[in-house]
Amino acid sequence: MGLALIFFNCKKPKQLSITSPDGLIEVVLDQTDKGLGYNLYDGGKDIILNSGISILPDLQVEVLDTEINEVRKTWNPVWGQFSEIEDHYKELEVSLNYEGVPVTLLVRTYNDGVAFRFKADEIPAGAKPSFFIEYGLPDTSNLYSPAGEGQPFGPVALADLGKTQPNGKKQKIKMPLVVAHQESKFLSLLESDLISAPGFDLINFNYDDQRNKLVSKNGFESDERSLTTPWRVILLEDRMGDLLTNTVPLNVAAPNQIENTSWIKPGKTLWDWRVHGLQAKDGFTYGIDNESYFRFIDFASKNGIEYFLIDDAWYTHVEPGEITMSDKLDLDKVAAYAKEKGVSLILYYDRRQGNYGDDALFPYYKSLGVKGIKYGFMGANVPFTRDAIRMSAESNLLIDFHDGPVPFTGVTRTYPNAITREFCHAQQDSRRAFTPKAFIRMALINAIQGPLDMNNGVFDITSVNAGEREKGPKKLNSLRTTVTAEAARTLIVFSGLVCIPDAPEAYAEKQDLFEFIKEMPVGKWDETKILHAKMDGYISTARRHGEEWFIGSVHNEGGTLDITLDFLNDDQEYTITFYEDTEETDSTTNPEAYQVRTATVMKDAVVQAKMVSGGGHCMWIRPESKK
Repeated sequence: MGLALIFFNCKKPKQLSITSPDGLIEVVLDQTDKGLGYNLYDGGKDIILNSGISILPDLQVEVLDTEINEVRKTWNPVWGQFSEIEDHYKELEVSLNYEGVPVTLLVRTYNDGVAFRFKADEIPAGAKPSFFIEYGLPDTSNLYSPAGEGQPFGPVALADLGKTQPNGKKQKIKMPLVVAHQESKFLSLLESDLISAPGFDLINFNYDDQRNKLVSKNGFESDERSLTTPWRVILLEDRMGDLLTNTVPLNVAAPNQIENTSWIKPGKTLWDWRVHGLQAKDGFTYGIDNESYFRFIDFASKNGIEYFLIDDAWYTHVEPGEITMSDKLDLDKVAAYAKEKGVSLILYYDRRQGNYGDDALFPYYKSLGVKGIKYGFMGANVPFTRDAIRMSAESNLLIDFHDGPVPFTGVTRTYPNAITREFCHAQQDSRRAFTPKAFIRMALINAIQGPLDMNNGVFDITSVNAGEREKGPKKLNSLRTTVTAEAARTLIVFSGLVCIPDAPEAYAEKQDLFEFIKEMPVGKWDETKILHAKMDGYISTARRHGEEWFIGSVHNEGGTLDITLDFLNDDQEYTITFYEDTEETDSTTNPEAYQVRTATVMKDAVVQAKMVSGGGHCMWIRPESKK
């Protein structure tokens, strides 16, 4: 690990400024009669202007002193999109006086973003801290926002945000916001390291009609009088897809708090929930029973799938200190069988069915010999979710949050047991299917905040569309996709736990296509690139593990993406396996038609990834000497 520190000092300036290490991004602070403000420039172009920032909005502020440091170091995530991350920034430390209350403002500038954080040792009783920041964007800026379990909305012009919608309400805005800026820049507005900011709630965006500005706030409620805010982050990129690999949110997050991380293993998991009621070709019907689960475990063991996730049917009743097991299966026998086969179990927990008490819940799960918990219906409760992450780590349990959880951006650095979360419309959730357009939107918007559990990877699409599953979409023929798109989606959406939702037979019958998922080393990536990205159009993602590359692409309307393999090594021949739509593939009428072929390529070869509407394309590339 390398580390460099450079110190500067200025005394009581009227204007404060700091640039990024490459000198292109600049933040200028101004102290006025109305308080503290900032302006953000990139390459001399106006990005955000005349915007207020405060932690005690009701008090006047005075700048006392400043100091600038430059830091350059590297660190290694436990798992992630990169095996090594450079953390190179300049930091402006501003000493402030809020009518006798000393506060420190930290402003960090990276080459691809900026971040703000306040700290205070003691806030007087009666004071009402609130991390307030404005975003003075041009009115022509177009915004995109997540929409819970629905398709993300946008583009919405900033000037239209304050207008009342047809339902009589104003548009609800959530992080991470994506902004298409008039200066041909793409921004994302979000926060990071909320887990290290006790007392603060989730970031709240709204539009200030009087100021004609987008604003955000974090309220503060705590008996403690010291405070540290989350980092408020603004990412800046020339290409929309690069927002997904921007490391600023991870760099500002607190370092790993788990001393021994050897038990934290990202991977793939089979899942029973979407298979209930399906009759296999041999006449077996999947349900909540030992034999069904043995089938999942056998397939997982044979194909190197690390986990099997059992949903909420394994128990029937919860009371404080007691969980009543379902008589439909013998969980001890299933757990013993999984252990024998080298497969780890993850068990769902639904808080709506009762309260076991989290102090006892996680040790209880550990006593069952399982490796993780999928926590459902906890709500967007910040203190509760923070405690759940910490307590699950203390019991050496992975945790996957269901249904609209708190997006603790950066938490995978601080608590890498927080393996994924359903901060999206998971496929077929609420018994409905999302469209190819919705997938691309979530992959380009929701995924900026961190890993997603989206449950992609349906191979028996015909069965789902025919309504042959108890938990399939209520509307028949509503899942429009192709099997190659489903395979590609498992790579495109980054997660520490890739949950594939189909029956073992569905994958076994297409074993040559399933090879792409089987060989994919989830969460153990050395490098990630977004090769192509267009909102509502397409996305193409390349991930490297060692000398092997996995590339997945999907296309909403159908078309061809030219993928230049300029990232391969010089003078090395590679074997490339293609998993493709065919001329006969149709995402509505013939979704399971595909082809698998191999070829030899070298650096700078151009692959034409041809996809049907709603279709996909996958590649597995490895040095030719490797099998």
